[in-house]
Amino acid sequence: MIEERSLSQIDAIREALSQEMERDDRVLVLGLGVDDPKAILGSTRGLAERFGSERVMDTPLSEDCMTGACIGMAMAGLRPVHIHIRVDFLMLAMNQIVNVAAKSMYMSGGQQPVPLVVRAIIGRSWGQGAQHSQALHSMFMHVPGLKVVAPSTPLDAKAALTYAIRDDNPIIFIEHRMLHGFTGAVPSGEVLRGPGSCRVLRRGGDLTLVGISYMVPECLRAAEWLSTVGIECEVLDPVWLSPLDVEGINASVAKTGRLLVADNAWLECGASAEIVAGACEALGSTRRLAVGRVGFAATPCPTTPALEAVFYASAASIASEAFRLVKGELPERGCDLDMPREVREFRGPF
Repeated sequence: MIEERSLSQIDAIREALSQEMERDDRVLVLGLGVDDPKAILGSTRGLAERFGSERVMDTPLSEDCMTGACIGMAMAGLRPVHIHIRVDFLMLAMNQIVNVAAKSMYMSGGQQPVPLVVRAIIGRSWGQGAQHSQALHSMFMHVPGLKVVAPSTPLDAKAALTYAIRDDNPIIFIEHRMLHGFTGAVPSGEVLRGPGSCRVLRRGGDLTLVGISYMVPECLRAAEWLSTVGIECEVLDPVWLSPLDVEGINASVAKTGRLLVADNAWLECGASAEIVAGACEALGSTRRLAVGRVGFAATPCPTTPALEAVFYASAASIASEAFRLVKGELPERGCDLDMPREVREFRGPF
C-alpha cells in the first residue's frame, strides 16, 4: 500500500527529483543556484549533499550556453533537468530550445531523442516588473516537438515531473511560485501523469471554467462565489498544455454551452485563444456557444500592488465574467472576493 501524505508543491517537486535521481543515475539537475542555501525556492534542497556535485551542478549565468550543454548531455544519453528561477530567462536560450531540442527527433528520423526537462518558474508580486513576471508558456505551445505542462496541485506536480523526466522529448515544466506553498495529498511512491486527460475539479452544468496554472485555485474560488448566486460551474485543469486534451474540454463545453478560460498570461495568441478556438471549431456548427477569456491586461507587467490588482486576473474578475456569460450582464453589486492570502502575504523576491 502506497503511503499518502500532505505535501506542499515545492516538496512534491523536490521528492520527484530525488526519487528519479535515485532510480536512474542518468538524471542530472543543473541551474543557477541549485546548491545554494535557498536551493531554487527549496526545490533542490539536500540534493547536492545526497547525489554529489557531478549530478547536482550550479551553472554560470549563461542560459544559451548551458541549454546547449544540457541538450548535448541529453543527446549523449543523460537525462538533465535544467532549472530557471524565471521563465523570462528562457528568452536567452530560444534558439537552443526551439531550433535544436525541439527538432532533433524529427530531423534525425526519430533516432535522436532529447530527454531534457526545463523547469521554468513564473509568478507575480513584490515589484518583479516587466522582465521578471512574464508567463510565456504559449510561445512553447506553438512549437512542434516541445511538450508543455503547468500543474497546479502538488500531486500533479510530482506526477507530471516524474513523467517528464522519463519522457524522451524536451518538456517545458511551468511552475507558478504562488502555487509552491499549496498543500495536498501526494503518494510517497511512484506517480506518473502524462498528457491525455484534463482534471475535472468541480462539476456543474451552467458554464465550463478552465483555469491554467495559478488560475486554477482562482477559478475554484470564483466557482464557490458563483454557486451562491445560483450558477454552477464545471472547473477544469488541463494540466498538460501541449499536447492539450481538447476532447475532454469540449465534452464539458458540449454539456454547458458556455466556456470561460482564465489564463495566467496574456490573451492574444495564447493558451486561452487555443482552447476557445478548439471548442468553437468542434461545437460551433452544432450548437450556440457563449465564450470568454480573462488573463493579463495587454501591457507589460507592472511593479506596484495597485497596478497589479488591475493587471492580473483574479477570482473576482473571473466570477464577474462568468456571471455575464450566464446572465447577460455583470453582477449588480460586484463580487465580494478578497485578494488571496498567498498573494497578500508574499514577500519575495524569490
